[in-house]
Order: sequence, then C-alpha cells, then structure tokens
Amino acid sequence: MIFYHGTHSRDNAMNIKYIVELTEEERAYLLELTSKGKGKARMIKRANILLMADRRQNDEEQIAELLSVGSSTIYRTKRDFVEEGLEVALEEGKRLGQPRKLDANREALLVSIACSKPPEGRCQWTLSLLTDELITLTEGEPVSRETVRRRLKDNALKPWQKKMWCISSMNADYVAQMEHVLDLYAEAPDSKRPVVNFDEAMKQLVSDVSEPSPVQSGQPAKIDYEYKRAGMANIFMFFDRHRGWRKAKVTQYKKSPDFAECMRDLVDIHYPDAEVVRVVMDNYSTHRPASLYKAFPPEEARRILRRLEFHYTPKHASWLNMVEIEIGNMNQQCLNRRISDRDYLISELAVWESKRNREKATINWMFNVDAARSKLTRAYDKLIGQN
Repeated sequence: MIFYHGTHSRDNAMNIKYIVELTEEERAYLLELTSKGKGKARMIKRANILLMADRRQNDEEQIAELLSVGSSTIYRTKRDFVEEGLEVALEEGKRLGQPRKLDANREALLVSIACSKPPEGRCQWTLSLLTDELITLTEGEPVSRETVRRRLKDNALKPWQKKMWCISSMNADYVAQMEHVLDLYAEAPDSKRPVVNFDEAMKQLVSDVSEPSPVQSGQPAKIDYEYKRAGMANIFMFFDRHRGWRKAKVTQYKKSPDFAECMRDLVDIHYPDAEVVRVVMDNYSTHRPASLYKAFPPEEARRILRRLEFHYTPKHASWLNMVEIEIGNMNQQCLNRRISDRDYLISELAVWESKRNREKATINWMFNVDAARSKLTRAYDKLIGQN
C-alpha cells in the first residue's frame, strides 16, 4: 500500500514524484511538435514540460519559471505520462467551473455534423475539421477544439474511430465457431489429444526510485511516491483445464517468431507424448500456421504443425477462451504490484505458476451448446428466420 504523510489527501497526492524518461521516439515526436508550434498552446506547453523534465534535466521550480506554469500543471503532466503514457499526458484536462460554451442548438448541430459523412477527400472527421465546419455553419462564432472534444465526449461520439466489434453480430459464422469450441470443451479428457487454451497479455514494468519499507509491528508497508517506467513485457499463457496446468512465458515481443517458439515448446517440451495438441485461441494475426514458416525451415515448421490443431474462437468472443480467466487470476494474484524488470517478472511468475500447478487449480466450465441455445434464443431465432 502507499503510505501518506499528513492529513489532507489532496496535499498528499501532490507530494508524489513522477520520473519522466522519454524514449528516443517520444522525444523526437515532442521536439517536432514544439518546433512546429501548430498545436494547441496547452498541448505544446505540456510537451515542453515533458522535454524539460526528461531524466531530471530541470526541477519543478526551473520548469515553472521558464514556462510560466503552475506546479499543479507540471505534476499532472508528469503523472499522466508515467501512469497513462504520452498521449494522455498531452491531452488537456477538464477546466472546472467554466460556463458551457455551446448552447443546445450548436451542440445538436455538432452532433449532426459528427454523424454525417466527412468532407470530400477526407476519410474521417477530425477535431480540426469538426471545429472549422461548426464555425463556418454558425457564421464564424469562435469555438475551440477542446470545447468540441468535450461535447463529443459528453455525447459518446468518436467519429474518427471505427470499432468493428460494434458492427458484428451473432451470425451463422459466429454461432458455428462458438458451438465448435463448446463441443471441444465438452469432450472427455484425452492425454493423447489434449485441449490447451492460449493467449497473451502485456505487463508494464515499473521501478521504485527508493527502496520500499516492509510491514512492521504497528506500521503498514511503505512505498515511495516516486517511481518510473521500466519498459513493457509480453506474457504468453498456456492453460489446460483438464490437467490443471498453466505456463506463463515472458518475451519482449509477441511477433510471429515468438508465437512459433511457443508452439514448438508446446509439442516438444510440454506435451512430448501427445499425438496432437488442440490449441484454442483467438484470431490475432500471428496465430497462424504461416508464423511457423516465418520462424523455422519448412521441414521443421511442418513437423511441429503435424502435431497441432488450431481451433479459433469467433471474432470478438474472447469470453470463449478459458485462458482469459487464468490471465485474470495471474493479474490479480501475482502482477498487481510494481515489478521492475523482466528477470524478476519471470521468477515471480514461475513461483506463481508452480504453486497453481501443484494445486491443479482449474476452471469448472459450465457453458455448453445446450446452454448456448437456451440463453441465446434471440440470436438463434434470427438465424432460423433468415432460413
């Protein structure tokens, strides 16, 4: 837990120190943004804060003096960068207490524009385009991009995004794949043809600046307010519910060669005696037989694939992949804390998975084809109606 000094929670929060360490790509982006000077003034100011705070080149007093900003702005910018990333750090916070700058009629007009087709030659609406169009249609009355952004947010509108899963429905392909996976889950355990669920998760590595203090009699554990990002790690997860077995493999990336290595481990190390391993996974682009041919010579790729069967959940149906539940257990039981480097992450996951495997912890999966047809009657009735 975090130990706070003092009595006022807001004052305590402001005592937290965040260390900004920009990557080369982030620094280059910020330098380009500030040199052009075409963005919002507040965004450019936040970019300059990050550049000056990078690796403690300047303290808060120097930044405040040189940029003419308050300490709270510096604090929020550094906090957002460390906890949420560059994009969030550059976004403008909400200014409380100011009157609404769009009346009901102009807001309705904005919503109407955002829901219409974008201008010719443009594939989508942007904040700049929407702002310009609104000013044009309201005879030049000024309005800022930030006001437009807030009104779109209030109306849950993001016209520059396309989320395909909002368009998909439980069509015949979805139902067919779902029932196929559910039938696979319903089969009796077979050590020669095991069913293994597979997926990946990301873990942000965060390091302490000062050594934490352990729990003592009458005192809680203490960790320093100050911490910094230390990179990212990918975690591949295998899960066999019949065996009560899981394996967490930490890698730097989740590209085709990494997936291919996981599949080779699966047949050669984890299931050397199985005739075929049936792997249930989602439709991520690397989860394909082609990934093995990108990583290995053809004869090696074919040798591994002869002992694998890939079974895919429907698109946008991650709930059908049991490994998602075990990833949730991993996050809650092992990863819900600061972990500073990959070696420590690997060692901690090894201890966690070893204990879970000794206990043969598993999942009591209750959903089957009969339950699907009973609970999802509307989707099935729609298919029958189409026939």
